Amino acid sequence: MSLFDGEPEGPKGTLATAPLAERMRPRMLEEYSGQEHLLGPGKPLRIQIERDDPGSMIFWGPPGVGKTTLAKIIAETTRASFIEFSAVTSGIKEIKQVMASAAQAAELHSRTILFVDEIHRFNKAQQDAFLPYVERGTIRLIGATTENPSFEIISALLSRCRVYVLKALSEERIVALLRRAVEDRERGLGTLELTADDDALALIASYSSGDCRSAYNTLEVAAQLARDAGKRIDKTIATEAAQQRVLMYDKSGEEHYNLISALHKSVRNSDPDAALYWLARMFAAGEDPMYLARRVVRMAVEDIGLAAPEAMNLCLSAKQTMEFLGSPEGDLALAEAVVYLCLAPKSNAVYMAYGAVQQEIEHTRQEPVPLHLRNAPTKLMKELEYGKGYRYAHDEEGRVADMDCLPDSLRGHTYYHPTLEGREKLLAQRMEEIRRIKAGKRQ
Repeated sequence: MSLFDGEPEGPKGTLATAPLAERMRPRMLEEYSGQEHLLGPGKPLRIQIERDDPGSMIFWGPPGVGKTTLAKIIAETTRASFIEFSAVTSGIKEIKQVMASAAQAAELHSRTILFVDEIHRFNKAQQDAFLPYVERGTIRLIGATTENPSFEIISALLSRCRVYVLKALSEERIVALLRRAVEDRERGLGTLELTADDDALALIASYSSGDCRSAYNTLEVAAQLARDAGKRIDKTIATEAAQQRVLMYDKSGEEHYNLISALHKSVRNSDPDAALYWLARMFAAGEDPMYLARRVVRMAVEDIGLAAPEAMNLCLSAKQTMEFLGSPEGDLALAEAVVYLCLAPKSNAVYMAYGAVQQEIEHTRQEPVPLHLRNAPTKLMKELEYGKGYRYAHDEEGRVADMDCLPDSLRGHTYYHPTLEGREKLLAQRMEEIRRIKAGKRQ
């Protein structure tokens, strides 16, 4: 019987009323779909499971790819007790209670797999609490995370675990799993006698963004709609069930940085179509418009520079438009700015020059300002020769004086090397003209 009175049980104790995603969860390795790079013959995780290697591990991958399922299969395959632990609802007290129970079980030669979902949500102190038990082998820790373990898991715990990267499921694989769920009479929707069009299942798969759990949930809604509409899941019903594409996004997580990186590099590579796509992805996922506006201004400064100096003003105007109109009306202003940046001539000459100067300052001694560049507002300063030898450029032919403005030890250094792109070509010509004027005055 079920733990819940009156609820019928499905296969192996699964509630018949459980969500479709739970009912269709694979129970053995042969049923598991995907991750061939880890579970194929001779692959690292497959070998670890087959050898009953007791090492702890971290599963890193997007939602709905089977991290929890795989942990349960490992527990079933290795005949270990399985304790599921949520980092969202558990704290140090719960960790210590579970560890104490696992230690007692270990004394009776019983093995325990502790599965920690969303392990990246644990703080340092909570993660530290696992360390002694992992080191002694009291527990076999399997952590699941959607965030980069390098940033979210403490190094001491990470060094004691093997990290396996799980990939999002392909749309073709998700379609096959959905088809199986429609036809499965024991665990799926087979008893409803539904039919499902291929293009309807393909649409559900495409909306899932590689998240199989999301696809199952959408299929379950579509099945409910189809029961009252001829028992056929067509594209119209699938669209109604999907409602909105699932977007993998966490404004403080790695995918946030991946998307902004894709946007910036698309702009740098003068690809307006790609840049618009990544910009729209971030808007659709709920990104802060002002964050995007700041990054677009940064792109103008870093990658357009003086090749098209008007780009900065255009991007600042787009930011003001966004502040004035808000989203979604103001989104188009940022879209226009992004397209302009893509098509504008590119130069990172100032960006590189400023970086070179920063390196110079960091690795050389702090040179005093040359005397001829100092003001001399007092008699003492004049007696100390402040300002002596200074030449007022406006009184010079060509408005350029033959006068060094860098410290003596850096005399002749050149940091800014303009490109021949856009307006910067004119600046390069002007720099060459200044050099000629100075050289002529030295003769």
